[in-house]
Amino acid sequence: MKTSEFDFYLPEELIAQTPLERRDGSKLMVLDKHSGKLAHRHFYDLPILLQKGDCLVLNDSRVLPARLIGRRLPGGGTCEILLLIDRGEKLWECLVRPGRKLRAGTQVSFGDGRLTATVERELEDGNRLVRFAYEGIFLEILQQLGQMPLPPYIKAELTDQERYQTVYSKVSGSAAAPTAGLHFTPELLRELEDMGVTLCYVTLHVGLGTFRPVKAEHILDHEMHSEYYVVPRDSADLINQTKRQGGRVFCVGTTSCRTIESIATEDGMVSARSGWTNIFIYPGYRFKVLDGLITNFHLPQSTLLMLVSALAGREHILAAYKEAVRERYRFFSFGDAMLIG
Repeated sequence: MKTSEFDFYLPEELIAQTPLERRDGSKLMVLDKHSGKLAHRHFYDLPILLQKGDCLVLNDSRVLPARLIGRRLPGGGTCEILLLIDRGEKLWECLVRPGRKLRAGTQVSFGDGRLTATVERELEDGNRLVRFAYEGIFLEILQQLGQMPLPPYIKAELTDQERYQTVYSKVSGSAAAPTAGLHFTPELLRELEDMGVTLCYVTLHVGLGTFRPVKAEHILDHEMHSEYYVVPRDSADLINQTKRQGGRVFCVGTTSCRTIESIATEDGMVSARSGWTNIFIYPGYRFKVLDGLITNFHLPQSTLLMLVSALAGREHILAAYKEAVRERYRFFSFGDAMLIG
């Protein structure tokens, strides 16, 4: 299967630059995964689309202020380091700019020396292993010195940093937001619980590799980046209970989907686990746990578009995206949503 089969036309003006004032005020396209039938709703309509006994799986990962602007030592120019993966003992895998100036051995200072870093090694994909030096608590230093790592297609300034966090984010570690969850409000979550929808939480720390277009001509030649996940015991129990009782499991976002599908047995059960996953879901994949998905609209030729195509069929997805363009839906991180079920 060729990567070009997952392309579509997207006018640039439909790429959402800012979040809506009301989180749950976004449009919600509802897609029947079997028939391809479409309906147009709003996200606040979710309670009439779900039912008692359903389970929502949400990713509670929180985005790090992982973009650091510093100066090369001694007396060098400005540079940027973006934290990707915590490798332990103050060592992080990072993206750096300018790459030609940040070779092994280069030292960088941030915040007048409150945080310093040394580039230890260049990896095959161009990322760097960077070791940091500081006194105190790293997350507190990041809160003071770091910036929110918004995707490159967002050019507008984000005035409220919390709008790039879900209202239920808890565990810091992501380089990008699990954006399907940005539409939820505390009130909407309570309304769903009150009507008998079970909420359970998993953690998957989102890496930037998930969002990059696939460059290989054939999708099977694409290599997925690994991301760290945690599935607590109580969440695994709630998912299994839902399946046994005949309820539907809806994942909020492709990150939650990839998490539970990574650990599921053939009979659709899950267990408490943690680890790294590089699962690649594309058409032909048989879902073991997931019955439905709440997701945003994704980039052309991306692994995320391939995942939703695995769930609803490539033809249905591309037809839905064409309809979304025609109806002027907003795309990507701050854009509108889709419910596939």
